[in-house]
Amino acid sequence: MLIRSATRSALTGTAALATGLLVLLPAAPQAAALPRPAPAHIRTDPLPPAPAPAYVDSSRLYDTGVQARPAPGTPAPPGDVSALSWLVADADSGDVLAAYDAHRKLPPASTLKTLFAVTAMPHLPARSRHTVTQADLSGINEGSSMVGVESGLSYRVADLWRGVFLSSGSDAVHVLASMNGGWDTTVREMQAKARQLGALDTHVVSCDGYDTPGQVSSAFDLAVFGRTGLANPQFASYAATPDAQFPGEPGASFGIQNTNRLLSGAHGVRTYPGMIGVKNGYTTKAGNTLIAAARHGSHTILVTVMNPQSGAPEAVYDEARGLLDWGFEADGHATPVGSLAPAPQVRAAGSARTGAGSAGQAGGADAVPDARHRAEAGAATGTGTGLLVPAALVGAAALAGGGLFLARRAARRRTSGS
Repeated sequence: MLIRSATRSALTGTAALATGLLVLLPAAPQAAALPRPAPAHIRTDPLPPAPAPAYVDSSRLYDTGVQARPAPGTPAPPGDVSALSWLVADADSGDVLAAYDAHRKLPPASTLKTLFAVTAMPHLPARSRHTVTQADLSGINEGSSMVGVESGLSYRVADLWRGVFLSSGSDAVHVLASMNGGWDTTVREMQAKARQLGALDTHVVSCDGYDTPGQVSSAFDLAVFGRTGLANPQFASYAATPDAQFPGEPGASFGIQNTNRLLSGAHGVRTYPGMIGVKNGYTTKAGNTLIAAARHGSHTILVTVMNPQSGAPEAVYDEARGLLDWGFEADGHATPVGSLAPAPQVRAAGSARTGAGSAGQAGGADAVPDARHRAEAGAATGTGTGLLVPAALVGAAALAGGGLFLARRAARRRTSGS
């Protein structure tokens, strides 16, 4: 009887102790609780990211017809542009100043080589050399523009890029694509790069822009590729080069000239002041296409022109010239009708591919984990409330066991002494 009474007293006491511990523990967070932003001081990158540009609604760029909002006293965009699609933008801010059917999907011709360069250039060191094989040059379509790459000769990567930008050489594109992992691999990477940049109109089938069923882009997307490329000094240098020497037979070379006539002044086209590139193209299906950029002082204007219909021999350059003139006049005096920057959800998707460490550091809404993820993180590290309740129960059980053992020993002593 004495042992039973002592045992009951010990259990009652330890149960009360466990109950008190549970009362003192903080309650587990509700699943519906709003997530808290990650602390701003928790970072792994050495420098803070550049502030995101103010969001500009680009929905008007999907409307048909001319989209422009010049300030009073500023003229409207030129009305004699016959291109099926065109766009004028401030290359520095990404603001679209005016556009016409900017998202109309059309064959891009060799202007798609800008996306090829944006994709492959970071993987190919400019000073490295490559001896061209016949396999590198296989699959070039008949009628493609060529710079004159020869099998068996060794070329620097920088020379091959000049062949791409100046002569629009599909042979140079094939060699560089082969060095980049192959034609099909590069096509897939180009498509992924377009999506990352928010260029959703583009469907890539051929690295060099040759007319291929299903291959399309848009004035908006080509402007995105041109602006992205100009941010790379190496790309910008090639795009702004009017002429160069290209390697030929050992010890020899030959001259090549940029096919962008606003830069080179070929065929009687007046060069445009401050022209810095970017790329022109032509196929029978695409007609003439052009990405052109010029810099005047602190302003850089970028225009894209796709397939002029006027029939004039130099229409693509004349119309680009008029759009550039208007862009410099309107820059700072027009309300943007869109932006070349990716929409917020596209930026979030792209940043997610950069690595697990970037999420949760930017401090934006995309970086905030939800309540369930916080609870899982706490359980994994032992710092969340998910483990506190089980730990308290285990501790209470241990106290109860210890109390029972002491009560029995005390009762045994009393029994032996009576």
